[in-house]
Amino acid sequence: MSKNFLTRGHSRALTRHHKIAAAGVAALGAAAIGLSAVPSTASTNTTSEAAAVPTAKVAYSTEQIKDVKGTVTDQLAGATVVAEQIAAKKQAEAKAKAAAAAKKAAAAKKAEQARQAKEAASRAAKRAAVKKAAPKSYPNTLDGWIRESLAIMKKQGIPGSYEGIHRNIMRESSGNPKAINLWDINAQNGIPSKGLLQVIPPTFKAYHVPGTSWNIYDPVANITAACNYAADRYGTMDNVDSAY
Repeated sequence: MSKNFLTRGHSRALTRHHKIAAAGVAALGAAAIGLSAVPSTASTNTTSEAAAVPTAKVAYSTEQIKDVKGTVTDQLAGATVVAEQIAAKKQAEAKAKAAAAAKKAAAAKKAEQARQAKEAASRAAKRAAVKKAAPKSYPNTLDGWIRESLAIMKKQGIPGSYEGIHRNIMRESSGNPKAINLWDINAQNGIPSKGLLQVIPPTFKAYHVPGTSWNIYDPVANITAACNYAADRYGTMDNVDSAY
């Protein structure tokens, strides 16, 4: 047997097998085509339970669903609005607290100012009361004696002026509160004139002004007693121009 014969025989045997396989594949394809060609309206009797299941009905509505955000964008927008509202509320609360604190501070400051003003007024009133209660101080000079005497005369309603008193003092004693006349008629009678305005003891005693010293040589007591006498005898010391 030659080599070519064997090759050709083998080729024919493989061909028959392939033909059988191809026939099987063709049969399967035809069956698949037949199944796919069954009409959609055709009924099948697979099981009785499948045929008995009713078809569920779907309900439709044209009303819009409320309170539901349709998109992520809407949800983000809503969250932003809520955040802004919360921030605005916090800012308003902070402003309200600041305003309340400022109002409280202003009220406290006003109360403190009122308290300080009240205390200052009280201190001023106390100083005025002390000043009023304390006697006015006058210098121990001729000017001071005359002014103090005028203050006492004013309270007692005794007329007289600074000029009238000063003029008569300079004529009678030259401003010496210890002056004494030992040569006139009063001296001869044993009651010499004494002091700034040369008052004799009986006259000093009769016209002595309450609140002054009983010492005839006391400058203020001597002036006020003499002016009291001159007011009774001449109307005022201002009217006296010579020995009186």
